[in-house]
Amino acid sequence: MLQSLLLLAPFVVLLPSAVFAADPPAANDIPLPKFERQVIDANIQIGYGLAIGDVDGDGKPDILLADKKQIVWYRNPDWKRFVMAEDLTPQDNVCIAARDIDGSGKVSVAVGAGWNPSETTDPSKSGAVFYLIRPADPTQRWEAVRLHHEVTTHRMQWVRTGKGKTDFQLVVVPLHGLGNKDGKGNGVRILAYKKPENPHDAWTTTLVDDTMHMTHNFEVWQAKGDDAEQCTVAGREGIKTFGYLNARWGMLAMKPLVPMPEGAGEVRLCPFGDFLNFATIEPMHGNQVVFWDARALQQFGQNPLDDSLSQGHGLACADFLGVKRDQIVAGWRAPNKDKKVGIKLYVPLDDKGEKWETHWIDDNQMACEDLKIADLDADGQPDIIAAGRASHNLVIYWNRTKLR
Repeated sequence: MLQSLLLLAPFVVLLPSAVFAADPPAANDIPLPKFERQVIDANIQIGYGLAIGDVDGDGKPDILLADKKQIVWYRNPDWKRFVMAEDLTPQDNVCIAARDIDGSGKVSVAVGAGWNPSETTDPSKSGAVFYLIRPADPTQRWEAVRLHHEVTTHRMQWVRTGKGKTDFQLVVVPLHGLGNKDGKGNGVRILAYKKPENPHDAWTTTLVDDTMHMTHNFEVWQAKGDDAEQCTVAGREGIKTFGYLNARWGMLAMKPLVPMPEGAGEVRLCPFGDFLNFATIEPMHGNQVVFWDARALQQFGQNPLDDSLSQGHGLACADFLGVKRDQIVAGWRAPNKDKKVGIKLYVPLDDKGEKWETHWIDDNQMACEDLKIADLDADGQPDIIAAGRASHNLVIYWNRTKLR
């Protein structure tokens, strides 16, 4: 099914009909967003990367954080902080991936460290990948198993490669290729890691792609009817989509690259009705929030929503307002022309994404390094979790919107 849909156009993918059964409301029926801010840690160092998942098996999603030197998790609902690992490399940690990959109801955790983006020639001085082995008591320290790595390890996620409970691989996306300077030279080696039964044994690594340069972040998503998930990667050239099909990794779209004039740093899928559009922050560490409309089959329509960011570094899409089409949330980490940092919510007022309304989620109290979306209190409404770089804070924005 996926191949036939992608022959029509990249990302024109039908979603489950139950998700968007009702027509989206008119603009005057859209509720006013309301979020309640709760700081759960006011003393983080940088907050490089966030992940959400059940760490202790109590059925509640916890918050995991890759901070400068420590990997930590915060227990839902008291948000007590526990250190999982620290000082993994002389350089900083940089990313984290957490997901239930074995059907246990508890997350498996991998982390990236050795953050040294200017060193692209010596793997001993740049980049690191670790798998953390869970102890009997997850509040105690976890054992770190060092895996193969490329230079400038930057982002990672667990990706489903089949319908079995253990059909997952860890996809790791570096920032640069070996010897790459200023986005030129060798391509970024995106690798997929297959976990062995004993994590101390050798992990099989497979090359997903090496044609992109200065990649930054990626989205994992699943088309209706498919067992495996896909990865959409943002980088210097634009975005590409890869997937695991017939027991191998490769590009899935007829058009292998969606070019963007100055590239992109963040990319997230943004469903509208039956169409899977997407949002980006452009360029890398850029100032623009952009909505891409995939309805035009062979041609994408681009709609910039905002150009007031400074070092945009957090992006997510979800239906916070219960209007049957996603809204976009974006955060930035450096003061903009108004000398502000923060997080904003962009609300589409029509089902084509032609008209939008902007709301502040955090006005100048969050220098956003990363953000994630999860329903932390099981009330049916997605919440926002953000980590601040210069603001040194980890914050939950509880969704208190009164749905209509």
